[in-house]
Amino acid sequence: MSGSTKKSVLIIGINFSPELTGIGKYTGEMVDWLTENDFNCNVVTAFPYYPYWKTQKPYKNIFYTRETLKNGRLNIYRCPMFVPQNPTGLKRLIHEASFFLSALIMVTYLLFKPKKDYIFCIAPPFHLGFLGLIYRFFKGGKIIYHIQDLQIEAARDLQIIKSDVAFKTLFSMEANIMKRVNHVSTISTGMLKKIAKKTEKDILFFPNWVDTTTYCPLYDSAELKILWGFHKSDKIVLYSGSIGEKQGLEGILTVAKKLETSPFIKFVICGTGPYKEKLIAKAKEQKLNNVHFLPLQEPQQFNNFLNMADVHLVLQKKSASDLVMPSKLTTILAVGGLALITAEPGTNLFEIVNDNMMGVVIPSENLGLLETAILSCCSRDNLTVKLNGRNYAENHLNKNSILSRVFSKLENKPPAVNDDRSPLEILELK
Repeated sequence: MSGSTKKSVLIIGINFSPELTGIGKYTGEMVDWLTENDFNCNVVTAFPYYPYWKTQKPYKNIFYTRETLKNGRLNIYRCPMFVPQNPTGLKRLIHEASFFLSALIMVTYLLFKPKKDYIFCIAPPFHLGFLGLIYRFFKGGKIIYHIQDLQIEAARDLQIIKSDVAFKTLFSMEANIMKRVNHVSTISTGMLKKIAKKTEKDILFFPNWVDTTTYCPLYDSAELKILWGFHKSDKIVLYSGSIGEKQGLEGILTVAKKLETSPFIKFVICGTGPYKEKLIAKAKEQKLNNVHFLPLQEPQQFNNFLNMADVHLVLQKKSASDLVMPSKLTTILAVGGLALITAEPGTNLFEIVNDNMMGVVIPSENLGLLETAILSCCSRDNLTVKLNGRNYAENHLNKNSILSRVFSKLENKPPAVNDDRSPLEILELK
């Protein structure tokens, strides 16, 4: 796309670089790719806080700031907001509402700047679509409403909010956004099918990706284990990512207790989130010496860290099936890791992993099966499955290929993806 006319993009999203995980990671990488491909980018976002739920240094969440990078091709406008340390349902609503209001002021400011050709509204929060509609009303441009998580359904099914009246209002607001934007996009065919029931619009398939050069297999995992304080012969069962409600991580402690009779199996929970302290307290109560908690790892060490693990846990609750996609899975596949995934039969995630024989999938919330699967994974040769995962990442999850395809579609106005999936149209793993 380097030969195309330079265009400008406005991205509105609560999460952005330098956040290392989740939506902020992908939005940041997309902006990096855009600026390298002759786009001018303006980002309206918050101060980095995820997954710590605390504004990160050296940022101070006091007032608005502007960062100009990439030789002027990137302007980042950071907006203040309320960040709860314990994000309950009500506090999350206040958190997102405070960003909406502060971002509204910044979007109003940008009305006095040159027009942007594309307006990306990254959901969640779902209501950021209204900011894009306000901008387009005065300045024009095309809105891409990009859905990373089905936020309202997740809040309902996980009982974060319990009011039927509230959900009726929220779904009505979301429908209004989808009706008025130019494009709706999402990251998985499972989510695409759910969104198709809400709107008559064609839905653009816009999966997440992985850098298969940065994340790659290493073949000295025994030596890497020593670097993190383990024995060469230990089998490391790793959960790395956000420690929140939808993951159901309490089950790891239950399984770890039962597997104390297999002392060579070590459980590592790496990351941060609102439930981490609670998990640590429970592990101490149960005197679990085979469970280790580590902080988020630095980017330059993350490939080594992932290669240390023998089994990578990708856990989902039943209620979250096909509403959110596990963000860690693409990276696990890229490093040639063995993914042990909980997903319901019939879901997109369950089918694609089984069809490509690139992981072990068991039903969600069955701790007996999880225990058996972990013991089995730690006791057998998994080389073929690991190679399948790496090959899939190289062939289907390449960042440049995905972003080039999506933006070519936006530039040339081709038909959106439908349910007749080509090889590229099954890249739904987040």
